[in-house]
Amino acid sequence: MTRLTAADFDQELLILFDAYVHGDVDRRTFLDRASKFAVGGVTAAGLLAALSPNFAAAQVIPANDPRVKTEMVSVASPQGHGTVKVYVARPTLPPPGGRLPGVLVVHENRGLNPHIEDVARRLALEGYLAFAPDALTPLGGYPGDEDKARALFAQLDQDRTREDFLATAAALKARPDGTGRVGVVGFCYGGGIAHMLATELPDLSAAVSYYGNHPPVQAAARVKAPLLIHFADMDERINTAWPPYEAALKAAGVRYTPHRYPGTQHGFNNDTTPRFDAAAAKLSWDRTLAFFKLNLTA
Repeated sequence: MTRLTAADFDQELLILFDAYVHGDVDRRTFLDRASKFAVGGVTAAGLLAALSPNFAAAQVIPANDPRVKTEMVSVASPQGHGTVKVYVARPTLPPPGGRLPGVLVVHENRGLNPHIEDVARRLALEGYLAFAPDALTPLGGYPGDEDKARALFAQLDQDRTREDFLATAAALKARPDGTGRVGVVGFCYGGGIAHMLATELPDLSAAVSYYGNHPPVQAAARVKAPLLIHFADMDERINTAWPPYEAALKAAGVRYTPHRYPGTQHGFNNDTTPRFDAAAAKLSWDRTLAFFKLNLTA
């Protein structure tokens, strides 16, 4: 079966789907508005299904790959708020000395789903101690269903969630099997968290944001880590906020490298949906790995 790509869908429908993914419209509204694109026997519900993630088809590193050791651990949440569930992946064969640089992997606005676990395993095979927290832990964790996860995400106390990410970054830095050097990579919502961590952690070694929201411009002066920022081309919601934040980074003397990938949609690195762009995803991932090698292992 031929895999669908963004080119198979009307741009207006893709923008509508982006609004649905980010909670700006609900399922019923999406289906109502998508109905005008449902032609040739295709239903609006069928369009939604076609645009939604297919985790099994896109898996790169299987969960049982013998080259990767994985486990689920709990990190204490600040102020006595319980714990945060974290998926940990590292190479089965440890390097000389046994310690690895750490990478915090921050999910999109659906929690720790199978795609993000797969990304963590990909990083493990590159020689990193990958740490992927689940922001939905206080609400029972990722529920196994993207629509339910999206609905749960809207219920999170974002102040507490940010504290949880700060706590998991500290836990990763303190792990005895780590070198103490920590980077972060985040996607969409996680890209915004990567930016946030760069403003809050002066000892962060590297931060990579994929099409994430930018912090307030006044926060740019607190960034000490080098930044690598990936933008989708057809992503006005994110891109319009970039110029003022870039100006603030420049004024603060922050080291940053932005890349914009022509013709791509928001979410182009997520290989579970038709918005995936294989060429842009490979190029951006190669750049991400080179950036981490330079700042975490050199």
